[in-house]
Amino acid sequence: MPKPAFSRIALIGKHTPEIADSLRALRAFLRARGCEVRVERETAARIGDGEDALDVERIGAFADLAMVLGGDGTMLAAARSLAHHQVPLAGINQGRVGFMTDIALQDMQASVGAILDGKYAMEERALLDAEVLRGATRVLRTVALNEAVVGKGSQGRLIEVEVRIDGEYVYALRADGLIVATPTGSTAYALSAQGPILQPGVAAFALVPLNPHVLSARPVSVSDRSVIEVSLLRALDARAHFDGLALTELAQGDRLVLRRAAHSIRFVHPPGYSYFAMLREKLSWGEAAEKDPDPD
Repeated sequence: MPKPAFSRIALIGKHTPEIADSLRALRAFLRARGCEVRVERETAARIGDGEDALDVERIGAFADLAMVLGGDGTMLAAARSLAHHQVPLAGINQGRVGFMTDIALQDMQASVGAILDGKYAMEERALLDAEVLRGATRVLRTVALNEAVVGKGSQGRLIEVEVRIDGEYVYALRADGLIVATPTGSTAYALSAQGPILQPGVAAFALVPLNPHVLSARPVSVSDRSVIEVSLLRALDARAHFDGLALTELAQGDRLVLRRAAHSIRFVHPPGYSYFAMLREKLSWGEAAEKDPDPD
């Protein structure tokens, strides 16, 4: 049997017992193909199987591929944790929508087998490097694969922010908040706020207002070489979220500074993967036309 294209594989799963059968089947299949396999520690604990478990840091040093079983939330958490290790990821969809986990569960062995045979496409996805500054103090630094969001807190009052791009004043905005989305995140929260869909290879970020107080506020895309600065002009209660997984409270005068991170996330896709075919499936594009090709 030829050597697999990826020989040291980590398995990361949604932290629910429902993935146990799929994960064990995948582990057995990978080992039969000659791969050395380890399971992420929390995943192993959830399925009651601690065999060969590793924490995320050790996975980063061990793996030449991480396979994620779950939905986009599981993939987001894995990508954020492994980003600085430069471990590529492949996603097996055992969630709901699955924009990032593109291998269907029923096709798992065929698709994974093709990847091990070297029949795959590697795709880079941009990350946001995010800092929250309070005067000269850094309150938080993190990365985001989908988006950074400045939004109102539990009191539900509008906030007011000022946006600068590369130091140039762009606008002041009164709204529920502002989303800054990567191309990956353009099909997540930003999409529900009427933001543009950005093809993953587009070198841009989308700024999408959340329920702005004026009708003239519209989404805008900017170069991903830009430095985006969002300053909090007025807010009694505001927060910043990053991929829904990191959160910090904001005070008036705080600044959120965003730029493209130095490293990227790499996704491994099976043969036949198409971004637009995925969009057609997930967003039901063309469904009405297929049902009624001749409305007259």
